[in-house]
Amino acid sequence: MKPLYVTIGILSAVLGIIGIFVPGLPTTPFLLLSSWLFYKSSRRLHDALHRSKWLGAYLRRYESKRGVGWRSKLFSILCMWAMISLSAFVFVENPRLRLLLFVLGAIGTASILWIVPGEKQKGSPEAPSE
Repeated sequence: MKPLYVTIGILSAVLGIIGIFVPGLPTTPFLLLSSWLFYKSSRRLHDALHRSKWLGAYLRRYESKRGVGWRSKLFSILCMWAMISLSAFVFVENPRLRLLLFVLGAIGTASILWIVPGEKQKGSPEAPSE
């Protein structure tokens, strides 16, 4: 069972990384799935994922329920709009489809700003005690 968990965990991590750059492909669920699968199958891979320069802080912050920092939100929004713009102006010629991309981008931006929990400040009533 462990080799299956490792294989699915690696695939899930790859999809999560791709999801950083591709609008519509989620990042968080894939990374959390990878973390869980690695926890069940390989402590070395689990620890490596959590120590990762790019993904580790993101996972630790999410798992500790501290929310997402404003820099991460800004980076996500900028990457999302870069890919939407690239798609809309390079690959899509249909004006209705372009409009759909922009509407979905606006919904994604609103979701990041108002639905994804923001970083809680230390000492606030909502912040977890350390």
